Amino acid sequence: MDGMQLTAVAEQPEGAAEQDYIWTLNFGPQHPATHTTLRLVLKLDGERVVDAVPDIGYLHSGFEKIGEHLDFNQYVTVTDRMNYISPMANNVAWHHAVEKLLGIELTPRCKYIRVIVAELARISDHLLCTGAMGLDVGAFTFFLYAFYQRERIYDIFETLCGARFTNSYTRVGGLMYDITDRVIEKIRDFVRTFPDTLRDMERLLNRNRIFVDRTQGVGVLSKEDAINFGATGPVARASGVTRDLRKDEPYLAYPDFDFQVCCARAGDCYARYLVRMAEMRESLKIIQQAIENLPPGPVNVAVDERLALPDKSQVYQTIEGTITHFELIMPNRGFQVPCEEVYGAIESPNGELGFYIVGDGSDVAYRARCRPPSFIHFALFPHLIRGHTLSDVVAVLGSLNIIAAELDR
Repeated sequence: MDGMQLTAVAEQPEGAAEQDYIWTLNFGPQHPATHTTLRLVLKLDGERVVDAVPDIGYLHSGFEKIGEHLDFNQYVTVTDRMNYISPMANNVAWHHAVEKLLGIELTPRCKYIRVIVAELARISDHLLCTGAMGLDVGAFTFFLYAFYQRERIYDIFETLCGARFTNSYTRVGGLMYDITDRVIEKIRDFVRTFPDTLRDMERLLNRNRIFVDRTQGVGVLSKEDAINFGATGPVARASGVTRDLRKDEPYLAYPDFDFQVCCARAGDCYARYLVRMAEMRESLKIIQQAIENLPPGPVNVAVDERLALPDKSQVYQTIEGTITHFELIMPNRGFQVPCEEVYGAIESPNGELGFYIVGDGSDVAYRARCRPPSFIHFALFPHLIRGHTLSDVVAVLGSLNIIAAELDR
């Protein structure tokens, strides 16, 4: 297989038969089923996985150190590159932590719009995870259904902020742009038509004999282990851990919406797939409630607070806007940041995504650290794969939805 390389015979006990050899197999970092730049060192007894060692370090980025050299608005462009599958959620997470440090209360309209883009990002992320997981075990048609809907979400984001992929949409105290009637029309169309596609996808895969046989009972994570390993998001909820930061530690406007936390008990690859499919329906409910009850008013905090970048019309037509823009853009003249430390987290598509920030009074973080879900979940892999066969590796890895840029940071 492309990307796999049989490298060594680890051990041959005296008198052992040939099938008792323990082989070392490299899986990645260029194998298509790894989806990204990560490597697994597998120990095999025949086709049975005896042990697995996750090996990261193939995507050196220095994201956290860059956070100590860019100001709080500039750094949003870097968060796009962490989880490049749902960058909007990363934008929201970063500025959620920054605004917690600065003590900023967002406008109601901004909160609703951030909820909308975060839930669209959740659907986009789950579509890639389930679509790629289906592709890995042979469900090619399901993959095409998922990726077509992702393109529709990309179209919405492009209409909203001009960027399809690396959006960089949020700002301290607000957003790059307000939502427009054209964007609202596209979101309503997506909310109206996507459930039909979702039902088609479920009919394709939920009872597909091959898919069920390859995922059910594979990579089982118990509730106790999920808690002890620090798993969050769909991985934890598929094992019965009923924790969701949108409910347990509410932020933005989530208390205003009616939605359910999707959980399962089996803790296997199939359960993780089902949880993500169910979460997409709940995200649609949230988006529909938010878009139909979108509050009027500005999306940025007031100009006189000297926190949010003013609109271009204010910059060009008012002295207050010009001065505020100058103060916030020029180095060492921007935000008045308290000398404190804070941790802010959101419920990202893959789990708890948090940023730890230390302020020293300047407009740049003294320390910026990230708590990404993929880094925690990749450490689960050896525990989940031991005793399974080589063909189960792709199913377990796909169900965890590991993003390499969150591993190396």
